[in-house]
Amino acid sequence: MSTVLTGKEVAQAIKEDCRLRVELLQKDHIYPKLAVLRLGQRADDINYENSILKNAQNLGIASQSVTLPESCLQQELEDVLDRLSADPHIHGILLFCPLPKQIDTKAALQHLNPAKDIDGLTYGNYAHIYAGDREGFAPCTPSAVMALLDFYHIAVAGKNVLVIGRSLVVGKPLAMLLLGQNATVTVAHSKTEQLPALCQKADIVCAAVGRANFVDDTFVSENQIVIDVGVNADPKRENAVCGDVDFAKVQDKVAAITPVPRGVGSVTTAILLRNTVIAAERMANREG
Repeated sequence: MSTVLTGKEVAQAIKEDCRLRVELLQKDHIYPKLAVLRLGQRADDINYENSILKNAQNLGIASQSVTLPESCLQQELEDVLDRLSADPHIHGILLFCPLPKQIDTKAALQHLNPAKDIDGLTYGNYAHIYAGDREGFAPCTPSAVMALLDFYHIAVAGKNVLVIGRSLVVGKPLAMLLLGQNATVTVAHSKTEQLPALCQKADIVCAAVGRANFVDDTFVSENQIVIDVGVNADPKRENAVCGDVDFAKVQDKVAAITPVPRGVGSVTTAILLRNTVIAAERMANREG
């Protein structure tokens, strides 16, 4: 039986660290604040926002919720981003994506201050990640993967790590973060030839391809670590989610595996809050 790498304990450790850091900032009269910007009234977005705001409050992080109509114009969104970016009392900004089809996302993100971009969406932050420095914010999901590996003392240095997925928000930045920890990284995707055989040779497999149960028992081998980043509608169960890895088929064949849900996704909110605290610390250091 493999070890199940759940995210709850990881998130709790990150939040406790945040709480202590917030207390130190407050002693210097610095009060970390998060702004959440949402377009429209999607139920899942609202639920996620409520969860973020509740967790922020529990850690002593102030918050501000800004909601625009789904039909808002480009200029309206950009004006709000300009205002939030310029507000000295706001340290982190979370813009819910994807944006409605009438919005030019690339143009809108140019109005988001990279220093406050706690979800790592801006090109300014991508540049930091690809340069290999620690000044930028990586997207929260790959950061959550790295936090989970660190929490469970899974060293990546010198290991062969296969990342299945090449998206700008998960696969590519995750590969860069792994390289920064001296892993030997291969980036594959759904069109990679002989993918199962390639996957079997890896020490660590990170599945972020966005296909339900894509990785099955033919992809894996003994002693592997499998990190499932995917969140998909479960084709076998109504109103349920599953990962990119067929957990039932893979679990008994590998050394350790993350579940979906209760895995990597459980850590992402904690990463958002940690990035808000880091942004506040950096602003305090610049002003000091």
